[in-house]
Amino acid sequence: MSGTRGARMRGRQPGAARRAVSTGDARYAVGRRVRTEVLGADHVARAEARSSPLDAEFQRFITEVAWGSVWARPGLDRRTRSLVTIAILAALGRREELALHLRATHNLSVAPAAVAEALLHVAAYAGIPAANTAFAVAKSELEPAAPAGRGRRRPRRRSER
Repeated sequence: MSGTRGARMRGRQPGAARRAVSTGDARYAVGRRVRTEVLGADHVARAEARSSPLDAEFQRFITEVAWGSVWARPGLDRRTRSLVTIAILAALGRREELALHLRATHNLSVAPAAVAEALLHVAAYAGIPAANTAFAVAKSELEPAAPAGRGRRRPRRRSER
């Protein structure tokens, strides 16, 4: 393509590419809304603020695919999706993501007892060590901190003995 027509065409995308971009943009918008509803506006704002040129496309991918495609599907309610996600992350030993999704349970009205049931399932199907680790993470994320003077005692140092 040469001349004026070629210059005009270089700036345009073919129809299929334009539709893909607009579909991706719509999926991104839905994903951002769902991600915000599940994880909270503060988490999403922090994730966006930490994004860099290195991971910007990855962040968009997560928002479009995980949140805009999978979490936005009508087949399971969000409470169920949350418990499935927690069980999978526990089984895989992904502590940081597990902690994130455990904190999100309060946004979805998922009771700690339901989380415990999901983690018992992990013990049966993915192994006791995976469930044991997940229960430890759940306790730190879901149980209120022990009042001062309660809980495990700190061992005394030699200098204190």
